[in-house]
Amino acid sequence: MGMVKTVGLVLHPQRDSKEAIDTIVEWARARDVTVLGLPDEVGRIDCSARAVDAHALVDRADLLVSLGGDGTMLRTMRLLTGRSTPVLGVNLGRLGFLAEIDVEDLPPALSAIDNHEFTVEPRMAVRATLPGGIAVTAFNDIALVRIPGDRLAAVSISVEGHPFVRYASDAVIVATSTGSTAYNFSAGGPIVSPLVEGFLVVPSAAHSTFNRALVLSADEHVVLELLPTSGELAVEVDGAVQGRLTAGDRVTAGAVRAAGHVVRLGTTTFYERARRKLRVSGSAEVE
Repeated sequence: MGMVKTVGLVLHPQRDSKEAIDTIVEWARARDVTVLGLPDEVGRIDCSARAVDAHALVDRADLLVSLGGDGTMLRTMRLLTGRSTPVLGVNLGRLGFLAEIDVEDLPPALSAIDNHEFTVEPRMAVRATLPGGIAVTAFNDIALVRIPGDRLAAVSISVEGHPFVRYASDAVIVATSTGSTAYNFSAGGPIVSPLVEGFLVVPSAAHSTFNRALVLSADEHVVLELLPTSGELAVEVDGAVQGRLTAGDRVTAGAVRAAGHVVRLGTTTFYERARRKLRVSGSAEVE
C-alpha cells in the first residue's frame, strides 16, 4: 500500500510549471491519487488539479510538492509549519539549496516516496514576537533592516535576559541553519549544516568594534531592542517586509525545532549543493 493518497502543489508565481504539473497528474492518475492546488495557482494553468484553499491543502495532503526555487520551498514550509507532512522540492530554473530534484526526475521520485524509500530532513524555523504581540515565523531569517535614507540600525542584543552586545549596522539578522546560506552568508556569517539545532544573530555591514555573529542554542531566546539612536527599521520575514520598528521597540526571537520536513532521496548532499551554488573552491595556494 502506497503512502501517498493526496498530493498538494505549491507553484512559483511566474515560472512555467506546466510540464511538471502534467507529469505529477499523469503519475497520480495511474495510482488513483488526488492532486490538489491553491485556486490562484492551478487556476492559471490548464490542468486537472483540484483547487482548494490553503487550509484544506495542508490538512489533506500526504505530500506537498514545491515547484519553483528556494523561495517557493520556504513558502511551502511556512504553510505547513508545525506539521509533519513532507515537502518535495522540484527545481524550475536556477539551482537551489532546498529543492531535491529536477522535473525529469519526478516520476521515479514520486514512486520512491510512495514506496517509503526516502528520508526526511527536519528543518528548524525562527519565530519572533513583534510589538503588538504579532508572531512571525521564518525558515531562512528574520531581519531588522535599515530603511534607505534613515539612520543605522542601532540594536541591543540580550540572550536569556542577559545584555551582550550593541550593534550599529545596516541590518541585524536572526537566521536558521537553513538560512545560513542566504542573507547571513552575504553578511559574512558562517555556513551551518542544516542538521545543527541552533540559530544565528549576525549584523550586516556593522559599524561596531564587535561585528561577529552569535550562534545560539535552540533552547535560548534573544531580545533585540532598538536603541534611541536607531533609525526606523523594516522587519523582513524570509525576504518579505512584514512591519516597521522604531526606537524603543523590542523583538523576542527563538528557534522552533522540526518546524518543516524536507524530502531527501540521497541524490545530493547539502555540501554538494553549497559548493555548486556558492562556487566554493578555496585558496589558490592549495592548487
